[in-house]
Amino acid sequence: MTDTVETIDYSKTLYLPQTDFPMRAGLPEKEPLLVKRWQDIDLYRKLRENAAGREKYVLHDGPPYANGNIHIGHALNKILKDVITRSFQMRGYDSNYVPGWDCHGLPIEWKIEEQYRAKGKNKDEVPVNEFRKECREFAAHWIKVQGGEFQRLGVVGDFDNPYTTMAFHAEARIAGELLKFAMSGQLYRGSKPVMWSVVERTALAEAEVEYQDYESDTIWAKFPVVSLARQVTNVEDGQPALDPKLTQTSLDLLEAHVVIWTTTPWTIPGNRAVNYSPRINYGLYEVTAAENAFGPQPGEKLIFADALADEAAAKAKVTMKRFRSISAEELGSLTLSH
Repeated sequence: MTDTVETIDYSKTLYLPQTDFPMRAGLPEKEPLLVKRWQDIDLYRKLRENAAGREKYVLHDGPPYANGNIHIGHALNKILKDVITRSFQMRGYDSNYVPGWDCHGLPIEWKIEEQYRAKGKNKDEVPVNEFRKECREFAAHWIKVQGGEFQRLGVVGDFDNPYTTMAFHAEARIAGELLKFAMSGQLYRGSKPVMWSVVERTALAEAEVEYQDYESDTIWAKFPVVSLARQVTNVEDGQPALDPKLTQTSLDLLEAHVVIWTTTPWTIPGNRAVNYSPRINYGLYEVTAAENAFGPQPGEKLIFADALADEAAAKAKVTMKRFRSISAEELGSLTLSH
C-alpha cells in the first residue's frame, strides 16, 4: 500500500478583498454607456438646478466651423474647456457651458462649391438665396454631427441649445447694432484697402491668405509707476497709507517705468493693463549711459523681463545696470499710467 498525500488548496484559506470591478476597464464598451447614462438622467439640467443661485462662471466658447468631422485640435480645445468648467462647478460656481458654432465664411461655401463641381454645376448660375439655403443646411448637419462627437468625448454642456452665428435672432441683433451706429452718425462711407477674392467675390480674412513671412516694425514704450496698489487707509486721519506688509525695497519701484514692446502702437491709448507672468524672471535696471537724447537717460530706472533686457538696451543704444529681481507679487501691486 502507498500513503496518499492530502493536497491543501491554500487559496481558500486566504481572506482576500472582493470587488465588482472587472479585471479590464473595457473603455470602448463602457464609455458609450456612461455617456448615455448622463443623457438619460439629464446630467446637464441637474447640474444647473443644483447650482441655481450660485455665482456664475461663464466660459465663452470660441466656435469651430461647422464644416466636417472633428479632429484632434477640436478634441484638445473642447476637453480643456470641459476640464475648466467642471472644476469651477466643483468649486461652487454655476459654471454653465454653452457650445457654439461658426456658420459663416468661406470654409462652408467652399464645401458647397465642391459639391457643385462634382455635379457639374456652375455656382454663378445658382440663385443667391438657394446657395445660402444649402450653406445653412450643410452647417446645420455638421453642427448635429460635431455636437454628438463632442458629447462622445464626455464633454458636458447645453448641446440642445447651442449658439450659432447663423441664428436669425443673432443676425437680427447684429443688424440692429449696426443701425444704432448709423442713427448716431458714427457710420460713414470711406475707402479702405482690403484683401479680396476675385473668384469668391468676397473680402478675405488674414487666416485665409497665405503670404511670405516678414518682420514687423516694433516700438518700445515705457509706462511710469504711479502707485503701489497695496495701500490702506490710515484710521487716524483717513489718508492713504502704505500697507505695512509692503517691504521697503518695493518703494524704489515708484521711481521706475515698466517697459513693453508692441507692433501695434495705435492700440496703446486703449490699453487697460500690462501682462506679466509668474514664470518669467523680471529685474529692476538703471540706465548708466545713453548715446542719444531721445531714449532713456542715465539715472532712469526700468523694469524688464531679464531675458529681453540686453536686446532692449541694444535697441535703445543704452547701457544698463541690474539692481535686483522683482517678484510677481511686486509687479501685481503696481499701478501704471500712460
